[in-house]
Amino acid sequence: MISPEARARVRQIGCSMKIPLFPLNVVLFPGAPLPLHIFEERYRDMVRDCLADESVFGVVCASPEGLAVAGCTARIARILNDYPDGRRDILTEGMERFEIKHLHDSRSYLQADVQFFSDTGDVASREMREECIALHFEVLELAGGDVQHIGLDLNRPVSFQVAWSLPTGLDFKQELLTMRSDLERTERLLEFYKAVLPKLRGGVNASRNAAQNGHVM
Repeated sequence: MISPEARARVRQIGCSMKIPLFPLNVVLFPGAPLPLHIFEERYRDMVRDCLADESVFGVVCASPEGLAVAGCTARIARILNDYPDGRRDILTEGMERFEIKHLHDSRSYLQADVQFFSDTGDVASREMREECIALHFEVLELAGGDVQHIGLDLNRPVSFQVAWSLPTGLDFKQELLTMRSDLERTERLLEFYKAVLPKLRGGVNASRNAAQNGHVM
């Protein structure tokens, strides 16, 4: 859906360019899938323009306090449904991270001059990746999350691979998005898992004990 030339432009880390913005109550990570239902007229315009130009748009987390400074570009991987009234269901994929430098409101949808950035710090070790994945799946299972459709590749950094399905608030996910070291991100994830797992395990054990204390009449 995106041309090699457009993909190359996006991957020029450190460069600046103007892109459409899609403020959402979500944090998008590189490589993460994001299905979207497009119904507002301005975002119909945005998607139409991106398809015509074979370009990306930026997903940035929106809150009552305003827009986050950092976001992630999304490419339109597939159009899932086209409705007669102009609405669309699309599947997007996270691409590259960026920082907003200047906002523009000259179009029906918001645009911004952004600067792309990538990791500059160390990469987590294989041992840390394995521990991160093991704890991640335990958290998902105990929290009632869906673990069946998550495939992870241990041969590359896993911090972004697990972050998108993390059952936590947007502030923590935004913190992970802005970190510029896979090692630092993985360490932060391990801290999170080790802090929440005792509570989740305790809750499961309490539920089991309560069930065993009952009896059938």
